[in-house]
This record gives sequence, C-alpha cells and structure tokens, in this order.
Amino acid sequence: MLNVTVLCVGTLKEAYLRDAVKEYSKRIGAYAKLTVKETDTDRGLIPLIPKKAYKIALCVEGKMLSSEELASLTEDVPLRGFSELVFVIGDSDGMGEDVKSLCDLRLSFSKMTFPHQLMRVILLEQIYRAFTIINHGKYHK
Repeated sequence: MLNVTVLCVGTLKEAYLRDAVKEYSKRIGAYAKLTVKETDTDRGLIPLIPKKAYKIALCVEGKMLSSEELASLTEDVPLRGFSELVFVIGDSDGMGEDVKSLCDLRLSFSKMTFPHQLMRVILLEQIYRAFTIINHGKYHK
C-alpha cells in the first residue's frame, strides 16, 4: 500500500474545510495510508520533506495534469522505486525556491488562483479521484 503524505503550511480554520479533509482522508484510506502534516511556516516544510519519497510541489508555474495523468503518475510511483508520495502546499504567498527545489515535480492545478486553505481539499479530492481511476471505481465517471 502506497504511503501518501500531504505537507501544508497553516491549519484549517473553517469547520466545513476540516470536515471535507476528514471525508476525503477516510475515502483515501481504502487505497493508501494518508498522513497530513501541518507547519506554521514555509521554512518549516523543509525538515518534514522525506528524502526517499517522490515529492510534488503545488505551485502556479508547475505542470498541469489531467486527473487521468495524476492517476497514472500515482500508479507509477512504486514502479519508480518509491513507497511514499508527498504533496507539498506552501502558504498563501506561495512556496520558496528552497522548498520547490527539494521536489521531483512542480504541479499546477490551474492558471486560476484558489484560496490557500481550499487547495488542501481540492488536492485530497484529486488524490481520491486518482485512486478510483486506478482501481476502476465509479467515482470518476
């Protein structure tokens, strides 16, 4: 079972966002071991980033992938020799180059700007969607 970690700057303040994270975390749990870690600052992400994981930084200048392409990448992570997939979300001001440089891929979800805290929910939904695509589930259809 793949280990998936989401590293985030800041805590979720709104109850509806925490509820959404809890729901998607539960759903992802059927497919992978999910861990969500929070830190107070962008610099605080660096010690949390494992060296032997496949790491993806969410940033505006990153590559855009379809849900199917994210599913394919997720499925390929163990084939590349990694047992952990890590997504890194910076703060509302973006992410420093020192953090981005530690990652294997820079991923953008859109050219649009999303609220920082909502991005965590959007990411978890897409991780769940990726696993349902991999496992031929009905959710994606």
